[in-house]
Amino acid sequence: MLQTLAIAGYRSLKDVRLPLSRLNLVTGPNGSGKSSLYRSLRLLSETAQGGLIRSLAQEGGLQSTLWAGPEIITNELRLGQTPLQGTLRKKPVHLRLGFTSDDLSYTIELGLPAPSETSFALDPVIKRECLWQGSAMKGAALRADRRGNTLRCRDIHNKWQNIDVLLTNYTSMLTEFASPTDAAEIVVMRDTIRTWRFYDYFRSDIQAPARRSEVATYTPVLADDGSDLASALKTIQAFGDGGALATTIDDAFPGSILQMRSSDTRIDVTLEQPGMLRPLAAAELSDGTLRYLLLAAALLSPRPPSLMVLNEPETSLHPDVLPALGRLIAHYAQDNQVIVVTHADALVKILAEEPDCARFELEKSFGATEFVGLDPFSVPHWKWPAR
Repeated sequence: MLQTLAIAGYRSLKDVRLPLSRLNLVTGPNGSGKSSLYRSLRLLSETAQGGLIRSLAQEGGLQSTLWAGPEIITNELRLGQTPLQGTLRKKPVHLRLGFTSDDLSYTIELGLPAPSETSFALDPVIKRECLWQGSAMKGAALRADRRGNTLRCRDIHNKWQNIDVLLTNYTSMLTEFASPTDAAEIVVMRDTIRTWRFYDYFRSDIQAPARRSEVATYTPVLADDGSDLASALKTIQAFGDGGALATTIDDAFPGSILQMRSSDTRIDVTLEQPGMLRPLAAAELSDGTLRYLLLAAALLSPRPPSLMVLNEPETSLHPDVLPALGRLIAHYAQDNQVIVVTHADALVKILAEEPDCARFELEKSFGATEFVGLDPFSVPHWKWPAR
């Protein structure tokens, strides 16, 4: 389980460190930085999947994602006693992402290329990557260390060895070096991050992938776009907790029964509802009903990820359904770690009552995201590795 999340230099997240729990609730008004927190986590996951450049390009390049405010926010600046103006920076421009866990921890630093280094000025350069055991990066706990294009790892005798591998400026050591004998920790970290799942916006229009029939296949993990909804639900019924699935459907839509309709090798989702003469197919379901089924398929996965992140899962759901969604998320969080980004009061009320819920309320102060009421003594210690 992730214990600490650290982000520096990403959009409004100038320098944040969050103590994470099993159930984490992120709230705040529009523009407070909720989406930035979600995107930074997704960007971190893309590092282990070779999608770093693509993800940053979709956001306009590294420069578009960097903190755009002053390097230092003084009290005089906050009070308007000093005019806001550009100054000569004293520290390198960078974007830093990292986390600690009870097993392995990781951090990466992205910077700008020198004008002569590349023809692609918007591409980031990986300046430093570190992987260590436990929460403190010190001494022999450091297991892999990447500086620029060079990589060294500790061997089975705890001795440093230089790794002969070509690391380009924009490729992570997690994707370019995978040796179970020379650096088993890198392999474990890469595979762990690749299990993370992000569910942001499920389409529910008439052409939505989740409304189509599909070839029936064993599907323990729902796809990001929900295109394998029918197979995912059937897999839960056959190999997962089918009873929990039936209960959560009845909790949200009392008296309704979820059924799978098969023809040859294809499968469809149908929902039998009180007062209807026949079950309704996925193509006929309301947007909210379809999205609830998608969330149920994600949260009742027979192969839950090490981290699940839900961004505004309340979208298109009627307020009466939100308590059921809250109970479903709480059920998932009993054994797994989840981060929920939301501004739905009904959902917040349900989740905040859970004993293991860490709530983070965001607000903007002088352009930077800050956390309302976060006890300074609970902010975890964090030290970024030097370049």
